[in-house]
Amino acid sequence: MFNTNKRFILVLITVISCLLYYFTAYHLERTSFGKLVLIWSALFACYAFIVKNNYSFKSLAIIAILFRLVFLVAIPNLSQDFYRFIWDGRMILTGLNPYIFLPEAFIDDGIVLIDQAEELYAGMGQMNGSHYTNYPPLNQLCFYIAALFSSESILGAAIVMRIQIVLADIGILYIGSKLLRRLGKNPSNIFLYALNPFIIIELTGNLHFEPVMLFFLVLSLYLFHKKKWILSAFMLAFSVSVKLIPLFFLPIFLKRFLVKNGKLELEGNAVKLLLFYSIVVLTTIVLFLPFLSEFLIESYSNSVGLWFRSFEFNASFYYVFREVGYLFRGYNEIAVIGKILPVLSVLFLLGVSLFRKNTSTIDIITSMLLALSFYYFMSTTVHPWYLATLIILSVFTKYNYPLVWSFVIILSYQAYANTPWHENLWFVALEYVIVFGYLIYELKKPTQRLSGKNCYEKEKESGL
Repeated sequence: MFNTNKRFILVLITVISCLLYYFTAYHLERTSFGKLVLIWSALFACYAFIVKNNYSFKSLAIIAILFRLVFLVAIPNLSQDFYRFIWDGRMILTGLNPYIFLPEAFIDDGIVLIDQAEELYAGMGQMNGSHYTNYPPLNQLCFYIAALFSSESILGAAIVMRIQIVLADIGILYIGSKLLRRLGKNPSNIFLYALNPFIIIELTGNLHFEPVMLFFLVLSLYLFHKKKWILSAFMLAFSVSVKLIPLFFLPIFLKRFLVKNGKLELEGNAVKLLLFYSIVVLTTIVLFLPFLSEFLIESYSNSVGLWFRSFEFNASFYYVFREVGYLFRGYNEIAVIGKILPVLSVLFLLGVSLFRKNTSTIDIITSMLLALSFYYFMSTTVHPWYLATLIILSVFTKYNYPLVWSFVIILSYQAYANTPWHENLWFVALEYVIVFGYLIYELKKPTQRLSGKNCYEKEKESGL
């Protein structure tokens, strides 16, 4: 009787969640902030109920995939970046290098080289279309695959990209659970990522390719834990070649190679470390070679640099420093502050790399989580989908603050309720007060996982 009730409740929660995801995918507008917050809150309530109960791994895996399939034929309505993805993919299909041509230039000159060019440009927006692409080569491969299978339909391209993202999430589910088991943790903790409404809406729904990057990152960590560090280095390079952020983690591996039993041992280990780094860097460079041109380095570095020098969105400490700059200088000091904050992030990264233990896989992942969190706290721009990396890393640690952040990040969407978009800093302040408050709480008090007991232990008993 008890199992029957549990089964019924799970089915009911699944149906309610599917309906909410359906409305989000096909009927919600980004400007409807109030509706978005209500749906978001309801989905997180369903999510919290599911992960805190002892449902079987198989049942939860099916549900995680089902939720993603709800979005299969949807055009993203909360983000417009996917239009640029389609543009880049069709540029490659045409034989052009997306890194050295601006969409704006083609539109202004009336040159039509790809299908639906004007529609794609209008969708991505003038700001996006006036900057060079900054998506690494394996991400471009994903865009090319979408163009290859659907070169004349925006919806068709979106479906192909979404299938790639869903497959990557299935890979994360499989490899992540295996890594958790090897670390002596509950394999079902992976559902803190896989069932998270933020992950489903922001990545599967909005077509951000973090899952592809995270699949290679989790696979790299899994192989590294199994002491297959050469294969791990290649997977880490693939992860970097989807999104650059894993490059940030390289210093954290120092002690794992060079410190044995608490002592520094350079003989032989220094060579391994150098080879590990060389594989990551050289493989990344090789993957860029098909796009090599004399203009590539300049255009790519300028595009990446814009995130530090020009763009501002959902920042925390940067907004405080900006207000201080206004007070004393009378104008926005982003050009100066944007150069200082990355230096602080690098110094923190070096501190974490040199002074934390970092000799076990859990130590390494925890250092990755803390270092990347600090980097985001110092950033001028924190788009919601950036949190995906923090969420997957937190799954392997004792920290839950990224999960709390994944809920309150919805407050950043208040900016889009205005036309043109404009941030209300009270919402931003509330977001970060909650995040920092919970982080301080976790740093001072032992953290308990949000999920229930080991689902594998209950699977045969419950039959769910």
